[in-house]
Amino acid sequence: MKPLIVRDKYQLDLRLGRGSYGEVYQGHHLKTGKLVALKLEYNQVNPSQLQNEVEIYKKLETGNGIPRVYWYSSECEFRVMAFELLGPSLEDLFNYCGRKFSLKTVLLLADQLILRFRYIHSKGYIHRDVKPDNLLMGIGTQGNTVYMTDVGLAKEIEEPDRRSYPVVGTLRYASINAHLGKEQSPRDDLESLGYVLLYFFKGSLPWQGLRCKSKGKEKLILKKKRQAKKQRLFNGIPVEFKKYFELIRSDKELDYGRLRRLFRGLFYRKHFQYDNVFDWTKRMFIEKLEAEQNTSHAQHV
Repeated sequence: MKPLIVRDKYQLDLRLGRGSYGEVYQGHHLKTGKLVALKLEYNQVNPSQLQNEVEIYKKLETGNGIPRVYWYSSECEFRVMAFELLGPSLEDLFNYCGRKFSLKTVLLLADQLILRFRYIHSKGYIHRDVKPDNLLMGIGTQGNTVYMTDVGLAKEIEEPDRRSYPVVGTLRYASINAHLGKEQSPRDDLESLGYVLLYFFKGSLPWQGLRCKSKGKEKLILKKKRQAKKQRLFNGIPVEFKKYFELIRSDKELDYGRLRRLFRGLFYRKHFQYDNVFDWTKRMFIEKLEAEQNTSHAQHV
């Protein structure tokens, strides 16, 4: 297949996967050679989620952990966005680490992600599709930074109304309000983040792997989320995770600082070091060391 050249600017080199919509590729700038990520969406998609994503990234671009958009236009039957190339998603790293993260790694991630949501919400937006696939690590000097991606479903924060909406986002991590068809708010993003953190620490959530029709599945997941205590969602884990959900569901104003201090207190009580050494950092180091040892041994045989 002939490589796709986009407006004599970028060439697509390697398919990275599929986002919530549209295909994502690694490519490079034809003149500078700079590596980029390229997301493609068919022109006939209306309304365009990619255009929405570009506009939101532009409004968030000064924030830490927000990908930079370099260029946006159309090529043949596609709309194309060239943006900052990132590393693996947290779902990829979760699989790499045996589908369970240590408490230290979960708390390191929580510390960054609460800040990401505080920033996005302060700019007047909610994400609405919080899941591990949309949380990517940076590369190079930003290798320890968690990035928020796939904001095509994001929207401006609005006052609650009486309208009913279909579930937006991913059922596994959707908030209870999202299941009920209510207008979402910053609390719903933070509820979804809570489910993501529990998923990382416990290895799975009680409503995974349900075998039933899609409509029945949605109702059953909602029921299980409402019965968190009965489903033993918080069994065997530090009480701070339960407290987190209580705080975001209370009538009090959201206090991102308090949520962050909640997990930071647990972090320091466990005598963890804030060294940005995640589970995958250690595993990659050990694998690299073993590979070097095997190479050295082979050269001396």
